[in-house]
Amino acid sequence: MQRISLVDTAHNFIKEILHSGAIAIDATVGNGHDTLFLVKQVGPSGQVFGFDIQQTAIASTRAKFLQTPGMQCLTLIHASHADMSEKIPVNYHGNISVIMFNLGYLPGGDKNIITCTDSTITALHCSCELISSQGIITVMAYPGHPGGDLETAQVKSWCEQLDKDRFKVDIIYSADNKDSAPRLFVIQKRH
Repeated sequence: MQRISLVDTAHNFIKEILHSGAIAIDATVGNGHDTLFLVKQVGPSGQVFGFDIQQTAIASTRAKFLQTPGMQCLTLIHASHADMSEKIPVNYHGNISVIMFNLGYLPGGDKNIITCTDSTITALHCSCELISSQGIITVMAYPGHPGGDLETAQVKSWCEQLDKDRFKVDIIYSADNKDSAPRLFVIQKRH
């Protein structure tokens, strides 16, 4: 249940700034839950770009959206989130309001296929250049699975190295606050 409350917390941060007509990125589409949330926030005139390296995640999300109004504002991209800068049209660079990450593995999928630290850090660097002057990046991290502890530690380290004049970082821990418990990183660009 804690994971859900942290996802809700991320959504609440995002609702503050994401509005109809805005542009957002779901850096890790997964089963499409965050993607659907973003589309509902920006539709019908906004744009959401969704990334995933797993074709099954892209297909599952596409199927979910075929039954949902607003598909026209969603572009699904079968690629790593590390490729965001080259896959997002240049005219959107610096104009993205929100970028969401939900790290780890695809729920219900192959738990051996996980987000990788190197591509995640590259994607976070890209995100800082893609977001608008008041943009927000949310990162749900899960240190409780193999590889997740290293990725979470690297995301935390990356956040600590950000220029504090340009970015504000909040880390929100699960109520149980164990080392293996999920946590939410909220990175806001200062204007």
